[in-house]
Amino acid sequence: MTRRSVPRARPPGRAAVGRGRASCHHGEILQGVFLDERGRACAGLVTLPMAGPGTRAEFTPDPHGTPGPLTVTPADRTKALRAATLALAECHRAGPHAPPPGGVLRLGGTVPLGLGMGSSSSDVVAAVRAVADAYGRRLAPEAVASLAVAAEKATDPLMLDDRPRLFAQREGRVLETFGEALPPAVVVGCALDGGRPVDTLSLPSRPSGPDDLAGYERLRRLLRRAVGDADVELLGHIATESARLSQRVLPRVEFDRLVRIAERTGATGVQIAHSGSVAGLLFDPTAPGLDARLRDCARALHHDGIPVTRTFTTFPTGEEFPHGPTPGRGDGPTGPDTAGRRLRLPAL
Repeated sequence: MTRRSVPRARPPGRAAVGRGRASCHHGEILQGVFLDERGRACAGLVTLPMAGPGTRAEFTPDPHGTPGPLTVTPADRTKALRAATLALAECHRAGPHAPPPGGVLRLGGTVPLGLGMGSSSSDVVAAVRAVADAYGRRLAPEAVASLAVAAEKATDPLMLDDRPRLFAQREGRVLETFGEALPPAVVVGCALDGGRPVDTLSLPSRPSGPDDLAGYERLRRLLRRAVGDADVELLGHIATESARLSQRVLPRVEFDRLVRIAERTGATGVQIAHSGSVAGLLFDPTAPGLDARLRDCARALHHDGIPVTRTFTTFPTGEEFPHGPTPGRGDGPTGPDTAGRRLRLPAL
C-alpha cells in the first residue's frame, strides 16, 4: 500500500505538541468472508458508525531533538505505543525535517472497553494522527490503515469517513464502498453477557467454505441494494442474518431473546458486534409511534436483564430518544490496553 503524507507548516525551531482524535463504532452490520477483486477470499466487515465516544491523543516530541525512548500514558496502551513508534519512523523517513525518535504519547477518551466498539483501533488511529501532527504532517487514510494493521494485526476502518464500506480488517484496505450513507435508522443499544470484554484475536476463524462464501456474498449484494434504496427494513434483515451467522464463532445466549424483542416492538432487525458485547435493535425512524416503540424496546430489554446503553441514529440529529431505565455505571476489568475505561456507554 502506498504511504503518502502532506506537509504542513510549523514554526521553525520549536517542538510542537501534536494532537489527534479518532471515533469509535457500534459493532458491525455485516462481517464474514468475502471475495476481493482477484477472487481471493478474505475477512471483511461493515461497521455501524456512532458519533460521540472517541479517543484523544497528544504527542510531545523530545524537546532537545535527541534520540530517546518513546513512552505512553497510560502505560498499558501497548498497541497505541507500537502505532506511535511506527508513525514516528514513517515521519522520520519523509524528509530532512523528520522528527526525532523520542517523545511522550498521552491518551484519553470515552470509548468503552471490550464491547466491540473499536477501542484499540481508536487508540491506534488517534496516536498515529497525533505523531504526524506534531511534525506538520497529515498521513493519508491508506497510510494510517497500513500502520494500524502493523500495530494491532487487525484494525477497524476508523481512519476513514462514515460511508458504508466493506473493509478487509487484516489487510487494511477497502473491498467495496456501497454509497454515501447507511439507510436511516434509530438504534437502541445494549450490552450482552454483562458487558464482559472479548479478546478479538483469540476468536476462531470464520467458516470460509464455498457455501459460507456464497452466503456472505449474498448478504453483500443485499447490503448494496439496501444502501442504494435507503431501505432500513432490508438493512435490519442483513444485520440479523449476519449476527445469526456469527453465532457459530461467538455464541450469544441473548440472541434469540433479542430477535423476539425486535419482532414484538417492530424493530427491523438486530445488530450485534461480532467480536464484542455491544448490540442494538434497529428501527425505522418514520415508523408510526416510534417513541412508544423505543420505550417498549427498552422496557423489554430491561425486563430480560439486558442493560440498555444508548439510543442513537445512523443520520445526523440533535434529538434525544427516550429509552427507559439507565443501567448503573461501573468500571470494567483491567488488562492489557484496558486501564481506566468505562465498561458501559452513558445513556442519553
